[in-house]
Amino acid sequence: MAQASAHAQGQQHPIKLYLVVWAWLFVLSACSYFVDYFQVQGLLRYSLIILFMLMKAGLIVAIFMHMAWERLSLVYAILVPMSAVVVFVAIMMLEADYTLLSRVVFFGSGS
Repeated sequence: MAQASAHAQGQQHPIKLYLVVWAWLFVLSACSYFVDYFQVQGLLRYSLIILFMLMKAGLIVAIFMHMAWERLSLVYAILVPMSAVVVFVAIMMLEADYTLLSRVVFFGSGS
């Protein structure tokens, strides 16, 4: 009976946790803004922006979507397919570079 009432009440997290996560999201957003403000260019710019974006997404999923407290099987059911998508996109990018290189070698640059 005690287990049923505890389940109905739900899990409560301290407000400090949410405020700390909000502060980290603010700091990461500011870092992303400063990448543009300091005019970082090239691959470093895109790498930093994507890194900050993924860190913010990870915080949101872990805390606000309560993934940090879910069963491991549910976490795997969400993270494994998304990781596979990232791997397949990376493979497609490598294949696209190879295709472009082979077209330039065999057909010329076109200029």
